[in-house]
Amino acid sequence: MPPQVFYMLAGILLIRLIAIFIMGPMPQDAYYFFYASHPSLSYFDHPPAIAWLIRISTGVLGTNPMAIKFGDSLLTAFTSLAVYRLSLRFYPVFQSIKVIVIFLSTLMVSILSLISTPDTPLLFFWTLSLCKIHDAVFKDRKINWIYAGILMGLAFDSKYTAVFLPVGMMLFLLISPSMRKKLFTIWPWLAILIMILVSSPVIIWNFGNGFASFAFQGSKRMDSVAQLQFHPRFIFGLLGHQLALLIPVLFVFLFRSFFLIFRPKERGRIVFSDKNAFLLAFFLPIFLGFLMLSPFYWIKINWMMPAYISGIILASGIMENRWVRIQTIISLVIHAGLLCEIVFYPFPVRSDDTWVGWKELNEKTQMLKKQYKADFIFSADSYKTSAELNLYSPLFVYGQNVIGEHALHFSYIGTDLSVLNGKCAIFLDSQPGFTDLDKASDNPLTLENYFSSIRQLSPIVIYRNAKPVRKFLVYLCHLYRPGKELNAEGKGPFRHDEKHTEKLRVENYPSATISTPQTFTAIPDTTLALENNQR
Repeated sequence: MPPQVFYMLAGILLIRLIAIFIMGPMPQDAYYFFYASHPSLSYFDHPPAIAWLIRISTGVLGTNPMAIKFGDSLLTAFTSLAVYRLSLRFYPVFQSIKVIVIFLSTLMVSILSLISTPDTPLLFFWTLSLCKIHDAVFKDRKINWIYAGILMGLAFDSKYTAVFLPVGMMLFLLISPSMRKKLFTIWPWLAILIMILVSSPVIIWNFGNGFASFAFQGSKRMDSVAQLQFHPRFIFGLLGHQLALLIPVLFVFLFRSFFLIFRPKERGRIVFSDKNAFLLAFFLPIFLGFLMLSPFYWIKINWMMPAYISGIILASGIMENRWVRIQTIISLVIHAGLLCEIVFYPFPVRSDDTWVGWKELNEKTQMLKKQYKADFIFSADSYKTSAELNLYSPLFVYGQNVIGEHALHFSYIGTDLSVLNGKCAIFLDSQPGFTDLDKASDNPLTLENYFSSIRQLSPIVIYRNAKPVRKFLVYLCHLYRPGKELNAEGKGPFRHDEKHTEKLRVENYPSATISTPQTFTAIPDTTLALENNQR
């Protein structure tokens, strides 16, 4: 590795390390900490591996954002080592070093290191699965089929995208003439059976909960696709996100490698080696599958990540050193900009998907709760505000199932809402795209169905650099009424109107709530002015 590339890569890694200690918790960090705080075989929107990871890291380092992010970063470091070991199965050492430099230069690694998502354990077990499937096929070691089954099961315990592992394995055996005979042995089928057995926590949880998670992640999304509503901006959004995720140089070489492999060679025939066929089998199904869905459904930035494990290995084979250097330079510049954003926050994020303001929100909300003698606090923006407050608050903060809306896994922890009957609450309503600092013109209609009276308080405003960057509407709600529809688990009626379904569909999609930045008159960052001091 050229010395200048080494120093630039060291700078990128240093920036990631610094960010662990200074970056606040993203809503995803807080939500998966909520998972870890409520142990379960699985969870409504994802399998349990991310909860296992956070429970271990916070158990050792304490309950704080740094502990959560450190666990993510440590596992991502092991993933990087696994990528290197996988690359050695295809390339010599000097080429494998190039692979790991390219991999570590991507924003994908930054996301895995700094934001808790199920993709962090998924990519770790995905890469190890590829190592063992490779050894089982090419080295003909039968025990590796067993290891591959176990690792594929752990990948499925991380995220449902792992279903593409057995798909890729069987696809490779099918398209490789020299390996096809293995399809007629017991071993690949045994690996799939073991994968299912290791995935049993997820299967058992779904069986006991009406297959709610499988439906949420699968059939309901396919129903949206089946409507065939064409959205050209979704395609451009997908390509733009993937360009940013990989850094443009790598993304271009990924397509170039794909073109070179499929370029006709002998008498117009497409011929490629078993090694390339193996890498393609674990790249193409995910990449092309989501690419074909993108005109009809918003594909999130992280859904294609597993494809890039083998994709990066493919692309590095034709990527010259000068392009690796350019990739690293661009990456260093981008990461330097990200560090400035984290430290100085010059460009406020008009979305709840931000690390800023959550601790201050908790402090000010607790002041209000004490001031008005409220019994509990809740929010209704899917999971983000409630999860963040639960990370900081000593008392449980409720989700939107309080007002009869499905609250993702908040609806599956056995909360008895009947104990809140007749009590008073503080309700928080995040306003990520706010254009003023005033109260709302009226109260949310949904609140009136569950409380005898609602009083709007002054909004909570969070400041950075003497400028408002976050706004939360605040309501004091009196005498909670769960309603006759309360079911045996203490959950209110779930609202499935079109607007709410759309809200769930675009959760974690920052662009859905980003608006044009507004200009404000600077207001001092003072202590929250309560209403009784304003009269």
